[in-house]
Amino acid sequence: MVEKRKIAVVTGAGAGIGRAVTLKLLKSGYKVALAGRNRKTLQETLDLAGPGADHGLVVPTDVSDSKAVDALFNMVKEKFGRLDLLFNNAGVGAPPVPVDELAIDVWQNVVNTNLNGAFYCARAAFGMMRHQSPMGGRIINNGSISAHVPRPFSIAYTATKHAVTGITRTLSLDGRAYNIAVGQIDIGNAATPMTKAMQQGVLQANLSVAAEPVMDVENVASAVLYMDGLSLDANVQFMTIMATNMPYIGRG
Repeated sequence: MVEKRKIAVVTGAGAGIGRAVTLKLLKSGYKVALAGRNRKTLQETLDLAGPGADHGLVVPTDVSDSKAVDALFNMVKEKFGRLDLLFNNAGVGAPPVPVDELAIDVWQNVVNTNLNGAFYCARAAFGMMRHQSPMGGRIINNGSISAHVPRPFSIAYTATKHAVTGITRTLSLDGRAYNIAVGQIDIGNAATPMTKAMQQGVLQANLSVAAEPVMDVENVASAVLYMDGLSLDANVQFMTIMATNMPYIGRG
């Protein structure tokens, strides 16, 4: 248990990885602001936390809207007084189609959520951490295996996840002067509704279709808790956590 309750924001907290991390933090003694587009699914996450639910705050937020993000962090400041952790997790994908068949509005939605949203949240968290007392905190960006290598027909998702790595590296450098540690967790095949199709068959590098192994999403939640459990003079810069037998090492 955390002796003095840390304050965390988790984006995309209504399902999947965001839900698992939120529950892990609440059950480990954190106070958590749950951010996401859907109030109902955010509340469902909070209801799963048992006694820890008393320390959760549901804040419906579209991270692609900079004003909504500012409102989220203003509410966290008003309610909790400070911020110790941002798990910058919200993200969306796109249909696997050749690039010339990818609709511009689909591209823009992925960029607005995965890249602009990650930037807006990191910007707001960084500013809050820089000006609070005691100064500092930790930002953990959710990258992806796709921050390293693409799947076929995934240009929007892959481009944004590569860009998230740029955000992580830059803010890790810029945060040194303010006791802000910035790292990234790159996740492969955690078992969530978003990855359900992988167990049935997904495109491989040679355009064949094959089922892929998945891992329990609880492993991701435990990894995020470990990353934030370090003192601020230590940082996991990049962590890759994936299903042991998934096609990543040797992919293609």
